Amino acid sequence: MIDLRSDTVTQPTDEMRHAMALADVGDDVYGEDPTINYLEELSADRMGKEAGLFIPSGTMGNLIAFLTHCQRGEEAIMGDQAHTFYYEVGGVSALGGIMVHTVPNQADGTIRISDLKNAIRMEDVHFPTTRLIALENTHNRCGGVVLEPEFIQQVVKISQDNDLFVHMDGARIFNAAIKLGLPVQNLVDGVDSITFCLSKGLGAPVGSVLCGTQDFIHRARRIRKQLGGGMRQAGILAAAGIVALETMVDRLEEDHQRAFLLADKLRDIPHLHVRENSPQTNMVFIDLDDCDTRTNIQVIEELKIMGVLIGTSKNRGFRLVTHYGISDDDIVKVSEIFMKIMSN
Repeated sequence: MIDLRSDTVTQPTDEMRHAMALADVGDDVYGEDPTINYLEELSADRMGKEAGLFIPSGTMGNLIAFLTHCQRGEEAIMGDQAHTFYYEVGGVSALGGIMVHTVPNQADGTIRISDLKNAIRMEDVHFPTTRLIALENTHNRCGGVVLEPEFIQQVVKISQDNDLFVHMDGARIFNAAIKLGLPVQNLVDGVDSITFCLSKGLGAPVGSVLCGTQDFIHRARRIRKQLGGGMRQAGILAAAGIVALETMVDRLEEDHQRAFLLADKLRDIPHLHVRENSPQTNMVFIDLDDCDTRTNIQVIEELKIMGVLIGTSKNRGFRLVTHYGISDDDIVKVSEIFMKIMSN
């Protein structure tokens, strides 16, 4: 199978497997796992933050950040297409008692500054207290688009003026940095907390890291334990994360190049439309035109029979994600299979 459903399907490299086998480990709940400690220090340094916290998943990382920043009954503002709003099982509300206030995401993944300002509650006994603004970079449901530093700094300024926190869901923040040709620190400057994934484009088998101030991470560590995320000799996992950070970031450009190549080939296929401004990074979004009477699910099943796995996206759309496991030959083969299916 050529699997383009997500970059979460990447397999660990041989170097990662070797590092995992040889990892020096200890009990991380006691803070005694040297490999995890090094991964957390390395991650914080990459993000320009004081400290980091190794966690099992990005979803848990976002949840921990929200629970650390907000008290029950307080409010977090985010875009209405945010991953945390759509795909994280309502955890911030179910487990944290945090009220989610959504405002419209624009096509480029941003939020209108006027909408953001208007969403901040004034001091009133009838209202929940606005405590947090959440951003996402790259933005999944908006097409894998990249948030520019200028927009992020506008949001940071608003948060500082209103005594709020900013959390960045940066699952694919390194893809954004590669796209913009900027150090990743430029994309999180002034942001109070950032979660990024090791297990997507970076290829590690599991894990994310949450970064912020020393005090924030100290409190977040307690929340991680409370959620059942305290791990023991998990340096075996962290070892792969270290290899990911040290060897897999720059090669994300290859994923982007293959996404652009794939999009170019799909543009020539009847009844398919590559969405405007796609791709920006490693995600290609396409739609069936109205002349094709099949549903996207039917097309996905036909592709599966032919050896290609892709994901759905809204109504009659698809999402195809390039990653470490995809080659140039795979791109050619996928386009040929699409042509065959769409020409029937």
